[in-house]
Amino acid sequence: MADQTHVLFVEDDDVIREATQLALERDGFVVTAMPDGLSGLDAFRTDRPDIALLDVMVPGLDGVSLCRRIRDESTVPVIMLSARADSIDVVLGLEAGADDYVTKPFDGAVLVARIRAVLRRFGHAGGGRAQEPDSLASGGMLAFGDLEVDTEGMEVRRAGQPVALTPTEMRLLLEFSSAPGTVLSRDKLLERVWDYGWGGDTRVVDVHVQRLRQKIGQDRIETVRGFGYKLKA
Repeated sequence: MADQTHVLFVEDDDVIREATQLALERDGFVVTAMPDGLSGLDAFRTDRPDIALLDVMVPGLDGVSLCRRIRDESTVPVIMLSARADSIDVVLGLEAGADDYVTKPFDGAVLVARIRAVLRRFGHAGGGRAQEPDSLASGGMLAFGDLEVDTEGMEVRRAGQPVALTPTEMRLLLEFSSAPGTVLSRDKLLERVWDYGWGGDTRVVDVHVQRLRQKIGQDRIETVRGFGYKLKA
């Protein structure tokens, strides 16, 4: 898979940019590395990469703003990189449309594992179909009030109007739809949606749930305090 994957990497630190590019290329990825947000945006539009790695603090156009620009044009997966695990950095990046984040300094093997995990659930390329949960593999149309989920066509409608979801949001909704009324813990959602075989930051789940609520209705997904979330049947 990796030898067919094109990574856009935006990082202003020369040492980190060059070392990470070499590490990714050794794993078989094709890497376009840019030192600032504006050149990164140009490269994204020209090269149409399969995934984007964006440092939060880059000159010209910061990583969060670049993520928003990319998300306006594409559903390509985005991983934010930050030197701080600060809640503001994390939440801003995720709210801008990022699918995951990695805190610097990072281990190269961990970064590669996170990239591959994202690509697996995106069907490898940004334009590919997100993998469906096994419980929905047979497909079909599901309805929850005015919300309709087409598990074969990967389409969602609310009150008859199409709802545009990113692949991560779609994957999250499919998990809820596969077990309406059942409480899904944050850890379980991290495992199923983000493909984490290890502990992850549950803020990733919380922000994506909030983004999903904004699109399908604030009261459609219920918070069960101390346990997780459930889709109202």
